[in-house]
This record gives sequence, C-alpha cells and structure tokens, in this order.
Amino acid sequence: MTTLKLSRHLWPSRSSIVLLLSLASAHAALATVLDTAPIVAPDAVFTVQGEGQRAVVRVLTHADSCPGISWGSKPSEVMSLRVAAATLPARQDAVQADSKPAVFDVRTCEATWPQGVHSASVAGTTLAAPRADIKRIVIIADTGCRMKASENAFQDCNDPAKWPFAKVAQSAAGKHPDLVIHIGDIHYRESPCPAGKAGCANVAWGYGYDAWQADFFKPATPLLAAAPWVLVRGNHESCGRAGQGWFRFMDAQPWNDARSCNQSELDKDADYSRPYAVSLSPYAQLLVFDSSKTSGKPFSPKDLSFGKYQSDMQVVQQLALQKPHSFFMSHHPLLAVAPAKNTRQLKDGGNLGLTSVFETLHPERLLPNGIDASMHGHLHFFEAISFKTAHPTSLVMGNSGSANEGSVATTLAPGEKLQGNAVVEDYAATAGYGFATLDRVDGGESGAWLLTEFDTEGKAVFLCKIQNNKSQCAKAGL
Repeated sequence: MTTLKLSRHLWPSRSSIVLLLSLASAHAALATVLDTAPIVAPDAVFTVQGEGQRAVVRVLTHADSCPGISWGSKPSEVMSLRVAAATLPARQDAVQADSKPAVFDVRTCEATWPQGVHSASVAGTTLAAPRADIKRIVIIADTGCRMKASENAFQDCNDPAKWPFAKVAQSAAGKHPDLVIHIGDIHYRESPCPAGKAGCANVAWGYGYDAWQADFFKPATPLLAAAPWVLVRGNHESCGRAGQGWFRFMDAQPWNDARSCNQSELDKDADYSRPYAVSLSPYAQLLVFDSSKTSGKPFSPKDLSFGKYQSDMQVVQQLALQKPHSFFMSHHPLLAVAPAKNTRQLKDGGNLGLTSVFETLHPERLLPNGIDASMHGHLHFFEAISFKTAHPTSLVMGNSGSANEGSVATTLAPGEKLQGNAVVEDYAATAGYGFATLDRVDGGESGAWLLTEFDTEGKAVFLCKIQNNKSQCAKAGL
C-alpha cells in the first residue's frame, strides 16, 4: 500500500489556522446579529389615491431607512424617501397660544403603484391595488379628538363612547370598500388637556407625529389597509395648524419644501392646492377641492383668497367636462343647515367665503354643470339636502369622531331657502356619530348611486338614492 505524504510546505501555518478560525467565528457572530437584530415595524402603511388613477403607497417608520416593497410576486425594492424625520419650531402664527415645537420622529417613505399590479406588500402588510372601476366607497370626515384651549373645548379622548373614531374605522372597514374618502379635519389635538380632566388625561397633543398617531393613524389602522384613500384638506390642516403633518403624510402631490408649511412667508401658496379629479369609472369622478383657508364671511374681490378660489373653480369647471357625472368635494359645505339653539329655527350653515366666489361664476347653482352632488364635512353631523332649484344635492358627513353638534334640525318646512335662492325639496339629518357608504347602483352610465348612513356599529340609519342632481332619503327599515 502506498502512503501519501504531504510536504511540510503544504500544511497551513499556525497563524493561518488562527486567522481562518477567527473569520469563521466573526461570520457566525455576524449571522447571529443579523438573525436577532430587531426589525422596526412601520407605524403606518396605506395608499393615497391621487389624480386620475395615480396612487402612491405611503409608509411611516421610525427605522433608519425606508423599507422594501413587493409588487405582486416581484422581488422587493426599496421605497423612496418622501421626507426625513425632523423637529420643527413652533410657528409664531399658530392658532393656539400654547403651541410647541412639532416633533416628526418618523420618516415618510413612498412608492408609486405600477400599472397592472394587483397587490403590494410592506413588512407583512398587504395592500389592495387601486381599482379602475369603483363600486363601493366609504366616506368619513372630522375624525379627530377635539382639544382646543381657545374655545375651552376638550373632548374625552380616553372614552371610546365619547370619541368613537376607532369604532367607526373598524365598522367601516367591515363594509369592504373599494375606496375610502376622508373629507377633512383629521387632526384635532391642538392643546394640552387641562389638569384634573380625566377624560383626556395624558393624551398626546400638538402638531407633531405623536398627536397625528394618536388622533388618526392608530385608530384608523383597520381602515387604512382596507382600500386606497382620497384625502381632502380641512381647515385643521391649514398651515397655521396641522399643515406640516398634512404635507408630510397626506397630500397626494410629490413633496415640495416650498409647499410644506415650514416657512410662513410661503403660506400664500401652501394654503391653497390646485383641484384635481379622481376617476371612479368611465362615467364618474371625484373633484377634490382644497378649502382649508376659506372664511365664514364673504370675500372681497381684492382678497387673496377670492382670486385663488375663483381660479380653482375655473379648473373645476374644466375637470367637470371630462366625465358625465362628478362629485365635488370640499371640507366646507356650500349649502347646509347648521345647528341652532332652537332646532325649530333655521340657521344657514353654508360657507359664505366660498359661495361669495362661486356665485360669480355659477350664479344659478354655485357649481358647474355635470356635478351631481357635493360632499363635505366641517359640520359635525350627517345631512342630505336635495333642492327644487338647479343646485346639486348637498351631503354633509362630518360625524365620524370629533365632538358632535348635539342636535340638528330633523325636518325642514316645504320650500325653505338656503343661501338666497336654493329651495329645499328633500332633507334628512342625524346628529349621531357614524359614517357613510356610496354604492353604484348600475353600470354607471345613469349616474345613480345609493348613499347609506350608518351608526358607529355599522347599522344603517338612512338610505338615500342619488341621481340627476337630486337625493331622496328614507329612514332605514321603513
């Protein structure tokens, strides 16, 4: 038998053996670190529906970098940074005197939905793709917990019965919408809870991320993943209030530091946004209008807002030509009945700032032809008003969480007038908390929809048929 002998020159040296053992040990240690390193789960994952059919996935995260996103079965790709974490000084013109610096300790990441992709996944959260043919919409507005020192208004944020937005979001998610609309006033926690008030003790406040998280992102979690969102800006999201968070988290447009509310001298542009259309079907669309800086008093033609809103309405007029049926959406109602101390008396709830501008362009109906209905928040109740005159149906749905109005007129006398020449034909209202769904009745060509108003538990309260600029409502179960 032949014995194979190795030359001593082929044996590894002692130093080489030590080096190899050290490298193996380091590799094992690195693998252990990677296996056990904590994964920072995103705070929020949701889709913002923008102009046309453009949609963007947004992620808010405390991690040091943006996460990966998987489109369908494709390999993961890293999302883009929209805006980094930052601490911003309190604005000198803040609405509340007790304002403080806004700490945004999360980065906002985003990625645009590619065409033809039916799902997306981020850190274990799966999102449904935007639909080209919308059949069911969930509608909410005025969701936050009201904390406002200037009015000594402090809602019991710690009481789910008195601030029911989490329940509303859960019930609304159970309706399985194709689209969710929030018609403004998302953030309400502007002032600290007074000492000794248990209902709001120790809750987050201010304009930073902690207040946004408590007021919206945490309670909205089940609804955020249910469908893409169309977000309408309210007066609480104006630059002097929660506008910085609005542009970081919610605005459908690409990030632009000049339109961030970080520099008050640029508010003359940042407090106004160009209207845009969101497609619902080949026959219908939403027209999104930023009314965040309007006033309860008529504007003079010399006012900055008059020129801005007149120009914006001219854009709406052009957009309305794109499809035969449109829903106009602004946070502030044009035609509404507001609560009065005596519910038998009529109090006009329409926004005089907007109507003073719109009537210069469309004196007969305030809105262009082709708009079948307008949808709003701002007033904290549900209301559907149809008119004998040419005005499109007015829908107010600001009852999804913020301190409600307590009472609202339940009936109106025949022929009652709003804003001068708008004559009421059909009227339904409730002061209770809730949300609404809008369901397409047929293929969409006729413009017929069914609006259902629900309570917080998801039980139907009103059923309203909407078609040909009119609405006809009846109590559910009758």
